[in-house]
Amino acid sequence: MTVEDVQIAAPRGADLQDVLDAIATDYRRRLDEGGHEPPNLGLQLVREHRLGAVRLATELGGGGYSAVEFFEFLIALAAADPDLAHILRVHFANAEELQRVPVTPAKQRWLAVVAEGRLIGGVSSEQSTKRVGGQSYDTKLVRAADGLRLTGRKFYSTGAQFSDYLRVTAENENGEPLAAVVPADRHGVSHADDWDGVGQRHTGSGTTIFTDVEVADDEVLALGTRIGVDRARGALVQLYLHAIAAGILRTAAGEAAALVRDRHRTYTFATAETPSGDPQLLAVVGEIDAVAYAAEAVVLRAATELASALDAARVSGVDAGLETRASIAAARVKVAIEDPALRAASRIFDVGGASSVRASTHLDRHWRNLRTLFSHNPTVYKARVLGDVAVNGAALPDSGFY
Repeated sequence: MTVEDVQIAAPRGADLQDVLDAIATDYRRRLDEGGHEPPNLGLQLVREHRLGAVRLATELGGGGYSAVEFFEFLIALAAADPDLAHILRVHFANAEELQRVPVTPAKQRWLAVVAEGRLIGGVSSEQSTKRVGGQSYDTKLVRAADGLRLTGRKFYSTGAQFSDYLRVTAENENGEPLAAVVPADRHGVSHADDWDGVGQRHTGSGTTIFTDVEVADDEVLALGTRIGVDRARGALVQLYLHAIAAGILRTAAGEAAALVRDRHRTYTFATAETPSGDPQLLAVVGEIDAVAYAAEAVVLRAATELASALDAARVSGVDAGLETRASIAAARVKVAIEDPALRAASRIFDVGGASSVRASTHLDRHWRNLRTLFSHNPTVYKARVLGDVAVNGAALPDSGFY
């Protein structure tokens, strides 16, 4: 099937909201039933409504969402189910990369897969001694007598076990970086569900193992070595994490308001007869609400800067200046919102009393999920670089993570 054969209209408005409501209801059910079930219904709805193609151009059979529309959608999806939104992160990055010029026949093949509604996850990170953000891998794709074979172990493989295909980074015999796109269930591919993070628990972020996996020549994609210039992919995946955080904060603000609204008992020395009339509790809810609003605002503002870089890459090719501005914008978001977000997620317990710390309320999930998201690419390094840029006009690091 070619991209011309696929016609889809990604849901918008009320239709999209119906899908998001169904995802949110299922997420809450899973929490109430013990929180051990992955988002199977959500993944089914994503495929059924081809939500993985929202950023695909309409002429390719996609939804044609602008970058800002995409991040608005992502915040809403994360508010419904932050695990599901996180699972799709690498898929959306891959879909974006496939649309950058030049669009080759190899890319056309995978663009059609995205348009059909299937998911292309990816695995890159490894637990090794190599520095994070480079293009050196212990995973190898080498040619044997009977063809190409892929061998290695990847960790932090978010979404891999829930995807239809995997984009796997590796080195060839000469130490050159490249990628292979293979079915996630091909013989020799195994998914160890060993992610034990404190948050984002059902993202499939554990180990993916490749044991002598057969790879066809037309499943190999060249990797550019333009680290330090080609930054928009990194900016996209990092701003993506903070869009998930904004969605979590939106839900946390709503739950904090409901907690105060629905409480009937207060303290003998409280300043009001009911919690809903207590100015101290209302101030805390207002603070959480304001942080949620600010997080959404800065994510969407950065999305406008990222949009320029992404649009240029689709039309005329990578623009180094636009890519740098997008990367700085994403880093600013990270540094700006993380401390207020974690404080807001903790302060929800200030309005709930002792009953709010019961496990059955699941209110601790907001802090745990945010803490897990924010541990990607430590903030302290981002802040240092931003300061160096502001004071000294320094260049950004040559890294795939900046």
